[in-house]
Amino acid sequence: METTTKKIGIINGPNLNLLGNREPAVYGSKSFEEYLEALQGQFVGYEIDYFQSNHEGLLIDKLHEWADEKEGIIINAGAYSHTSIAIADAIGAIHTPVIEVHISNIYKRESYRHHSYLSAKCVGKIVGLGLEGYKLALYYFK
Repeated sequence: METTTKKIGIINGPNLNLLGNREPAVYGSKSFEEYLEALQGQFVGYEIDYFQSNHEGLLIDKLHEWADEKEGIIINAGAYSHTSIAIADAIGAIHTPVIEVHISNIYKRESYRHHSYLSAKCVGKIVGLGLEGYKLALYYFK
């Protein structure tokens, strides 16, 4: 019996390379790489690729690159979620479904974080459930 591999990409934006060290009370004490290793063990049959950048254009380039390679993309664009029409346009320009994830509950934070330009272009949004939000997004693509 042939098994198919689900190809999913996870994109993290600015400052998410600091997970594990950055505001542990808000973001937890585990690095994303540690969490990703655990996810990959839980989602057998998935090929999960990961990309992180602090640069808006590189995030857009990765969305374009993965548009034809992935069956789904999970994005946590960090602060760019609240400022980047360009990333929203990139999501809107591809046919691959994208889920927006935020580790913290952006609605309990500063008011400028309450709006995301990406949300209208994504198939869904997971907010405030910590790193487990990525796992829930992966379940969507099952």
